[in-house]
Amino acid sequence: MNEVVTKFGPLVGRTLIALIFLIAGIKKAMAFGGTAGYIASKGLPMPDVLAAIAIVIEIGAAAMVILGWKARLGALALLVFLVPVTLIFHPFWANAAEYNSFMKNLAIMGAMLYVMAYGSGPYSLDRR
Repeated sequence: MNEVVTKFGPLVGRTLIALIFLIAGIKKAMAFGGTAGYIASKGLPMPDVLAAIAIVIEIGAAAMVILGWKARLGALALLVFLVPVTLIFHPFWANAAEYNSFMKNLAIMGAMLYVMAYGSGPYSLDRR
């Protein structure tokens, strides 16, 4: 079993962790106006531009991580993206209901650091 996990674990792991961004990015793109409206509700400037940036980062970087193509760079982009998103959109200190989302994002940041440190594994475009 250890050989199977060593061989396929990185592929499955990076796919599972990046799927949250891929799906979120697609949903944001399909409801662009609502996404921009939500960003505007937080008092951020240029909500249309920020929504477009979020979509590009979420879909593009998630695809990089899933495919294992420049996965370390994709993981870095998602990590950097998550820092302000977590602080602005999930402030558990101001709203206790955001605690789980805040902690989920911290866990995802840890996963991105792991991909950055160890790469994409044997089944990836980087290893071809």
